[in-house]
Amino acid sequence: MSNNSNLFLSIGKPIKDEYGRTVGKVASFALTPSGKFDAVFIQFNDGKFSKQPMEHLQFNGAEVTFISTLKSQASVLCNQIPLIWRKDQALKDLAEKRKISPDLYQELHNNFEGVLNQLKKDAQVLADETTKEIARCDQEIKTLGYAVVNLELEHEVGQIDEEAYKSAFTMLQENLKRSNTEKSDIELTKNKLSNILLGDSKQPEQKTNTTSTESTNKKPPTKETPNEITDETPNEEPELPEPPVVVYVKEVGKAGI
Repeated sequence: MSNNSNLFLSIGKPIKDEYGRTVGKVASFALTPSGKFDAVFIQFNDGKFSKQPMEHLQFNGAEVTFISTLKSQASVLCNQIPLIWRKDQALKDLAEKRKISPDLYQELHNNFEGVLNQLKKDAQVLADETTKEIARCDQEIKTLGYAVVNLELEHEVGQIDEEAYKSAFTMLQENLKRSNTEKSDIELTKNKLSNILLGDSKQPEQKTNTTSTESTNKKPPTKETPNEITDETPNEEPELPEPPVVVYVKEVGKAGI
């Protein structure tokens, strides 16, 4: 995509967000000396210009979609955090098998731990941002609800004619649909971030809790029947917890992540 000269055809074309709102226009492109597309210059609806990375936009012919920065950053973090954690665990396994020296293990472990802690801080900041964005969507939905009610009232008393009423009603319903879809997307993003942070913090504890529970449940032999076999079957597999249910929300619009 970055080397496709047809991208120049999108200059001057409108840019829409993932929910169909027009947010600006393509003003120009920044290219590397080798001719690779590096960034996009955008004129937003408020008249301000901004340089955005190519990965923040999707090009489909003349249609240009601006991808939510919040969602794209969350997607990167949700991939990186589990990957770094697994690498650190694999490194620990190598050390336990004596395939690497203790000094080398400690050095690499400290590096992984430092990166992981920073990624978790970034994820927490992003999770806090999603909370603010959800509140913004709630306020927008509430305002649109009031607008619909007032439109209906004025139409009922004859202050608004039928044509104007239908046009305004359609506009308000479309905006309500977009706001609800956006809120659902942000809530899904927040849940993913929360699950990553919660899962990462609880993974090391699960082993300890299981061991503790097993030790507690072991019955000491009684004096009367020292060699009595318990009802537990040694070869029976333990019951696994129910898998988590993940609900994917289908986005409304022509493009999405």
